[in-house]
Amino acid sequence: MTRNPLKVLFYLNVIVVVLLLGYKAYLNYVLPEFEGVHTDQLERIHERLEGDESFRFAVVGNISNSVGMFEKRIIPHINNSDARFMVSAGNAVSNGGEDKYQALYGTLQHLDIPYLLTFGDNEHSTFGSYRFYEHFGPHFFSFRTGDTRFIFLDSTGKTPWQWQVRWLSDLLSQDSSGHRVVFLGHPLFEVDDPLLFEARDDYVQPEAFRNALLELFRQYRVDMVFSANLATWAEREVAGTRFITTGGAGGLVLNTDSSFYHYVMVTVTPEEIRAELVPLESRQHPVLRHLESLWFVVYSIFYTGFLNFILVVSVLTILAIKLYTRVFKDRDYYPNYDLDPTPWLDRPLRVAMFTNNYLPFIGGVPISIERLRQGLVKLGNQVLVIAPRYQNQPEEEFHVVRVPSLLSVGAKREFRMANIFLRRIRTQVRKFRPDVIHLHHPFWLGSLGLFLARWLNVPAVYTYHTRLEHYAHFVPLPGLLFRNLISHALIKRFANKCDGVIVPTYSTEEYLRMIGVKTPTFVQPTGIEFGKFREVPDADITALREKLGIRKEERVFISVARLSNEKNIDFMIESLSELRLKTERPFRFLMIGDGHQRDRLQDRINELEMADCITLVGAVQPGDMATWYRLGDVFLFASKSETQGMVILEAMAGGMPVVAVRSSGIDDVVQQGHNGYKTPEREDLWRQRVQMLLEDDTLRKELSANALAFARDHSVENFAGRVKEIYAHLLASRADNSS
Repeated sequence: MTRNPLKVLFYLNVIVVVLLLGYKAYLNYVLPEFEGVHTDQLERIHERLEGDESFRFAVVGNISNSVGMFEKRIIPHINNSDARFMVSAGNAVSNGGEDKYQALYGTLQHLDIPYLLTFGDNEHSTFGSYRFYEHFGPHFFSFRTGDTRFIFLDSTGKTPWQWQVRWLSDLLSQDSSGHRVVFLGHPLFEVDDPLLFEARDDYVQPEAFRNALLELFRQYRVDMVFSANLATWAEREVAGTRFITTGGAGGLVLNTDSSFYHYVMVTVTPEEIRAELVPLESRQHPVLRHLESLWFVVYSIFYTGFLNFILVVSVLTILAIKLYTRVFKDRDYYPNYDLDPTPWLDRPLRVAMFTNNYLPFIGGVPISIERLRQGLVKLGNQVLVIAPRYQNQPEEEFHVVRVPSLLSVGAKREFRMANIFLRRIRTQVRKFRPDVIHLHHPFWLGSLGLFLARWLNVPAVYTYHTRLEHYAHFVPLPGLLFRNLISHALIKRFANKCDGVIVPTYSTEEYLRMIGVKTPTFVQPTGIEFGKFREVPDADITALREKLGIRKEERVFISVARLSNEKNIDFMIESLSELRLKTERPFRFLMIGDGHQRDRLQDRINELEMADCITLVGAVQPGDMATWYRLGDVFLFASKSETQGMVILEAMAGGMPVVAVRSSGIDDVVQQGHNGYKTPEREDLWRQRVQMLLEDDTLRKELSANALAFARDHSVENFAGRVKEIYAHLLASRADNSS
């Protein structure tokens, strides 16, 4: 199989985005909280320097969340020196995002000495000022240790400069320290060796603030002023004050004579205070050094951190690929008529089917699957069914892999969650070597089947049997949430992962398109064993009628459905209760099926005094159903959860016209006034149609004949043959895409 480079690039960038967002989430939400760090650090500094008039400390600038340089090289260097504490002159983070503060805090834990941070431009960016205040402390402050006064100012504009000048003037006028050191995020003087994209805002602004500071530094004999904000080393002395710009503790440097990695070691004695530059070799290959210089240019243009830049580039790459595939890649929305499915039609296929329920569980889906299996086998194909294990299941089922259940859902445990984690399932399916995997449910065993189809590189076909939103009462989630959102999203996501989707009606196909299913769909109604319905002896029908005690003059209504909420059986019971009051023709309603609502429905029948007219028959074995269908005169149906209503076709094969509530699975089967009637979910309208067929024998016989003719076209043999054509088409399509 040829690999699509564009697809590989797309998923590579998706992985990058997911990893980076995950890293940011980890920094933001997983790491422990910290606050007021400067308080603890000042206490440690005072403890370490208590009684000492001479000491050394390190000054770093522009850490910018550096790991490779600051954490791996500068911190060990400082830890091995005699520095008593460390000060950041600004830009310790690459921006003020919470993840950057969390990452910095983790880096600083590698220091063996206390530390203090200057509030700089990067700390202020991305709404970081409040984070700095919460995590570390005020934006400007002062402390004294020994005979030295340390002053931290805010040059970002967050704190009004007039207020700081007034505060600083009062502080210095009352200070008796022998030495004074100031830390200011922005330099006061332009550097001699200009940097790329250097801007006026890189220095202290406004001019009045700068001039006021210079006057105070001159008047009160400030010894040193440390600044960062520029990736350079620069110094000058003005009026006895030494101004040092240090920006080489991390981030990006140009690897020139003035822009290189370094930090400053400051020595304080009673007599003097002096600063010593400590340069560090980058230890980089010349190519990497040039690449870093190029990255400096990129950073200067976009002003974003390295990881953020990668994140932005990856997101833009994903969008560009998506845009390219939509605009420039040819799209053919018509079927490929050049496909030749003949090679797969002419040979037997091996089909693995995955279903969440199967015989002996009685229901439309299990019966449909079994009929398809039998039809495919008659055509010479091999079928393996993977289904839950039941009590009293048939023995020696060589065509079925029975899976034990983890738990059962429903009052009568009718839905079983098979243990999809068993290794033997994968082993047996792989040993079977399927050509196609056919999925009958969009979750659980269906999901396992989809996984195995991808693993074995064979087409996955999904038959959309049931309107999932009508089964919200089985799901431990808020009903509206499942019905209106989750059910449709689940169907869409699952169907779009398959190679093809089989739907029983055109209205069902329209629904899938409306919710966003783009997978090729094939409309194929479920087959019925038509011949079996016509072979029922009249004696069997008469015997069943006598067994049930049905009088000759009584018309028989039949319905087949699981006794569950979504089948809308209450609707029929209530309507027939009213019908008995409006007609003189006697009738008997036989409700075939079992389920968790049986006791409640029986109580309602007794409450309405309809026990002589309505009988809950219970489950009937599939092999006996033809006799029951032939017994009936009219088939009644009110369920709105069907995608086709296979029982309706069976009823027509038994010669019964149908009265049903209009829904997506009914519209394409029941032809109004021809083989039955379909009404809105209104008891009065539905009851009127039932009454017409009850009282008008001629009309009933006419619609009965039409129903019989309609059902004749849906034999199991035709059904299985058309499904095999779908398999062959998908196999041909896969072969064409692989070539």
